[in-house]
Amino acid sequence: MQVRESNFTKLCNTTTLLVVNDSYPGPQIRVHRCDTVFVNVHNQGNYGFTIHWHGVKQPRNPWFDGPEFITQCPIQPGTNFTYEIVLSDEIGTLWWHAHSDWTRGSVHGAFIILPVENETYPFPTPDADQTIILGKHIF
Repeated sequence: MQVRESNFTKLCNTTTLLVVNDSYPGPQIRVHRCDTVFVNVHNQGNYGFTIHWHGVKQPRNPWFDGPEFITQCPIQPGTNFTYEIVLSDEIGTLWWHAHSDWTRGSVHGAFIILPVENETYPFPTPDADQTIILGKHIF
C-alpha cells in the first residue's frame, strides 16, 4: 500500500486527503480464513499513522494491530512498515483503517475474508460480490 496526499474536488470544494494506492476508499484486501497476510505500507504523506485490522483477533500477534503508541509506533513519513495479519476463524467482510487521529477518515478499505477451499460461509451466501463502505463525508 502506498499512502500519500492527493487533492480531491467535490461540489466545487477542493481538499487534501491521504489516499491509498491513489484511491479513496483504499483497495479491497481479499484473503481466506486462517491465512497469514503481509501488507507493506509505504508512508509518502506528511503525518505518521498506523493501520488497524478491524475485527481481526490477531492471536499471539497484537503488535501488528495498529493503536499508535500502544501496540506500535506510527509509520513515519518517508518510511514503511510490513504488517503481519494472522487470521483465525474470521470470515466475511471486515475493514481496515488508519488508527491515528483524522487519518482514519480517508485511509480505509474492505478486508474480505473468504472461506477456505471446500468450505461454505456460516451464514447465507451473499447475493452479489459488491462491497459498500459507509462513512461520514470528510469534506
